Formats: sequence, C-alpha cells, structure tokens
Amino acid sequence: MQYFKNVQPVQRLTDISNRFNFLHMQLLTPDLGLLVWTLLAFLVVLFLLKKFAWPAIIKGLNEREKNIADSIATAEKVKLEMAQLKNENEALLAQAREERAALLKEAKDTKDKIINEAKAEAGAQAAKIMADAQASINHQKLAALTEIKNQVGALVLEVSEKVLRKELANKGEQENYIKQLSEEIKF
Repeated sequence: MQYFKNVQPVQRLTDISNRFNFLHMQLLTPDLGLLVWTLLAFLVVLFLLKKFAWPAIIKGLNEREKNIADSIATAEKVKLEMAQLKNENEALLAQAREERAALLKEAKDTKDKIINEAKAEAGAQAAKIMADAQASINHQKLAALTEIKNQVGALVLEVSEKVLRKELANKGEQENYIKQLSEEIKF
C-alpha cells in the first residue's frame, strides 16, 4: 500500500491493471505440475466421496424420496378418505332430511287423524246428546200422556161412579148428567 501512496493516480491505475492481467493470465495458463497435482487431488477426493459419501448421500436421497412418496400416498389416501367421508356425510344429511320430511308428514297425518277423530267423536257425542234429548223428550211426552190418561181414566171412573150412584131412571137424564160433569171437569 505504501507503493501506491507515492505514485500518481494515472500511474496507479496502470499498475493495478498490469497486476490484474498478470494474475488473470496465470489463472488461464497454469503450469503442468499444478494441473497434475490438482487432477490427482480431485481424483482422490472423488474416490473418497464415491467410497464413503455417495452411499450415504444416495441412501439419504432414497429415504427422502421414499418419505416424500409415502407422504404423497398418505395424502392421497387421506384425500380419498375425506372424499368418502364427505359423500357419507352428504348421504347421511340427505337421509336425515328424508327422515325429517317423513316425520313431519307423519306428524301432520297424525294431527289430521286426531282432528278428524275428535270431530267424529264430537259429532257422535252431539248425536248421542240429541238422541238422549229426543229420548228424554219422548219419555217425558209418554209420561205426560200416561199421566193424562191416568187422570182421564180416574175422571171417567169418578164420573161413572157418580152416574152409578145416582141411578137415574131414564137415559136422557144420564146423558145430561154426563154432559154437566164433563163441563165441570177442565183439562
């Protein structure tokens, strides 16, 4: 570096350029001895690598390739399983929808059946109530008629008794008496 301090800048550039060309030329035109020793060193390193390093490297690469292939196969298997699970889930979902629809239909049918049964039962009860009312009315009517008949019969017996007691001689008087008695009795 001290050499460059005393030299002019142009001279410095020229010296640097010459040194670079010298080094560059030496690299492009090496000596024969250097070539032989470099080749020998390269062959020794190549032999050592081939003997010891290549099997380990190849083994590592093969294991890595196998791991990658296994991972890809596992990923494909998982992908297929996921697709299968998705299909199964969709099938279960469709089945659940069908079951829900069937349950809703069944519930609607049951509701309609219960309503119809309730209507029929209400109609039957109404008809029974009407029949019972009609029967009660008929029963009361018959009871009233029976009562009237009993009263009429009692009145006839009473009139007959009075007629028989009076023992009238002629029939005209009996008829007048019966008419008089019937006017006295009012229903």
